[in-house]
Formats: sequence, structure tokens, C-alpha cells
Amino acid sequence: MSAPGTVVAGNRRACRQDGRGQPGVITAHLPAGYLTGRTMARAGPVLWAAVAGGVAPDIDLVWFYLIDSRAFHHHHYWVHVPAFWIMSAAVLLPLLHAFRPGWLRPASAFLAAVLVHLCLDGIAGGIKWLWPFSDRLSYLLQVPARHAHWVLNFVLHPVFLLEILIWAAALWALFHPATYRKGN
Repeated sequence: MSAPGTVVAGNRRACRQDGRGQPGVITAHLPAGYLTGRTMARAGPVLWAAVAGGVAPDIDLVWFYLIDSRAFHHHHYWVHVPAFWIMSAAVLLPLLHAFRPGWLRPASAFLAAVLVHLCLDGIAGGIKWLWPFSDRLSYLLQVPARHAHWVLNFVLHPVFLLEILIWAAALWALFHPATYRKGN
């Protein structure tokens, strides 16, 4: 086990053990996906696709914890790299438009929610916005390691208020649907 503040190498990337480089948003990806979907539809496949897109990049946590033994920060995996999603959208959306136009709105909702996920993670969790030109994780701000467990560093930091606001907005939209979106 490494001392707090040390950098542990894994593959050719590094992961800080002191809490920095952890997820910028811990719990709000699901409600953020819901809010993204609600801007596009009240219910149905478009809404559910956005909810799925809101959490899709974190599927890498299965590999991170179960296979890779937390060798390096999970934001280095391909599902947290915006260029991967841009290239996927560039291929997928025209194909859907040509061959499955009914799937275009759900796919767009999914991809929009993925983008929201990456933006939220980019606040304090770091995202490779400049890949393939740089492997560096870019942060809007870094949460300092002041507590023994990294979760406490985030929950007790003002950035956690954003999560509370996202949850509050999603709960409001869920229980007051007429005031949030008057669409389909």
C-alpha cells in the first residue's frame, strides 16, 4: 500500500492515491441523464436512452475494480475519452439516419447524456479532452486530499453542492412533470 500523496504507476499511466483524480461527480450521473432525457421527451425510449447514456461511461468501473485491480484512474479508459464518443457518433448517427431512423432520437439522447457525463466528470475528475494529442486528464478544479478517504474529500467539498442541485432538479422534474417539460 502506498503512502497518501504518492503516485502509483500502472500500465504507462499514473493514479494518485491521495484522492485527486477521483470522479468529479459521484452520484449525479443518473439524475443528470434523466434531466438530459427530459429535455427531449417525457417518457419512452428517448428518456430511457438518456438515462442509460448518463451512466454508460462508468461501465468501466466493472473492469477497474474486478479485473484491473485499480491499476490506474478509470478516466483513462476509452469510455471516458470524448474522441471515442465523437467518432462513434460520426459513424452511428448517419447509419441510423439511413437505415433505422426511428432509433435516431434515442441514440442522440444517449450520446447527449454521455457528453453531459463527461462534462460533469471534467469538473473535478479529469477527462482527456485533448486526446489523441495529449493523454493528460484536464480538470476545471482539483479537490484537495484533506481526509483519509477520497469520498469524504468530495462530499465535504463545495463541488458536491452541484450534485445536490442535480438531484434536486431531477426529483423536481420527476414529481412536477408539467412544470419541467411540456413536450411529448
